[in-house]
Amino acid sequence: MRDTSLKQAIQFSVDHESLWDREVTGNWGVHPEDPPPWNRLLGPVHDRGPVSGTILVRGEKWVSWGEPQRADLTFSVAKTCLALLAGVAHDQGLLPDVNEPICKRVPGIGFDEGQNAQVTWNHMLQQTSEWGGSYFGLTDQADHNRAVTFGVPPIGKKGELRPLQAPGTYWEYNDVRINQLSLALLHLFQRPLPDVFREFITRPIGASDNWQWVGYDNAWVEIAGQRVQSVPGGTHWGGGMSISSEDQALIGQMLLNKGEINGRRILSTAWIQRMQEPCPLAPYYGYLIWLNRDQKMFPSLPSSSYFAIGAGSSFTWIEPEREMVVVVRWLNSAHAEEFFSLVLKGVDAQ
Repeated sequence: MRDTSLKQAIQFSVDHESLWDREVTGNWGVHPEDPPPWNRLLGPVHDRGPVSGTILVRGEKWVSWGEPQRADLTFSVAKTCLALLAGVAHDQGLLPDVNEPICKRVPGIGFDEGQNAQVTWNHMLQQTSEWGGSYFGLTDQADHNRAVTFGVPPIGKKGELRPLQAPGTYWEYNDVRINQLSLALLHLFQRPLPDVFREFITRPIGASDNWQWVGYDNAWVEIAGQRVQSVPGGTHWGGGMSISSEDQALIGQMLLNKGEINGRRILSTAWIQRMQEPCPLAPYYGYLIWLNRDQKMFPSLPSSSYFAIGAGSSFTWIEPEREMVVVVRWLNSAHAEEFFSLVLKGVDAQ
């Protein structure tokens, strides 16, 4: 019955596969859109699978399709994973005040001078930091004036240097700054972030170990006397997180349950709520997560919906009104709203 009611939505997703080739040697990735010298890969990537997905309703798996256990690159969904790690740090007392300048706890990595010394964890998590500098050879300029689907169009051209504003006064989707946040979290935990993510997120929620989170080839630092790789918040220039749709759905279920899954507390309810508070400069954005407030992103979906989104495209959709989590991988994003509407129709038909 459930498969039948959702059959139309599933077939629609299969019929509207991403325009990216399945092989990385073809039309694939975000980096080709960058101006030189940033239009190249800096870390490993791998071929992708077909359109795949998983739908959970009230904690029960209703349907999976495609290759739902295949670990595929999830691009900027890794940003949301960084927000979860910031929540782990907050709940453990490593990051007690998100409004504290990052340099107070993590000195010596690029937050010590000029306006960078004013950048807080909150700024980084909302993408309003205006941090300026270089992350293992990538400068923040690489993502200046970046246009994103749900954001306000920039004035300048992609990669064109623009004057930086004061921290907290300008919103820009900038992968270099997110990577710098990841580096700050690495120094805060004094442990590889994939290890922290495995210990405090994926294993406690019951996810598989069939995922990996890797960095750029040159992104190595010394932490606690060991050589450790810093991981990026996406796959813009390679690297990033590869994870299956079924494991992503479990992360979504934990978010839906306000930090709990299978009776186990993973993150505090307060942190999950904070992640969903709209940024004053970009009310469609929270802590590295997209919000459908006032139905600005997807008019046909409830305003309570929120999303982790990655290029390609990868969506994790949390829909609280139906207690539903929907993960779809490699869907052409131009057809996302119609797919989501068909899912709603199929679930409501039960």
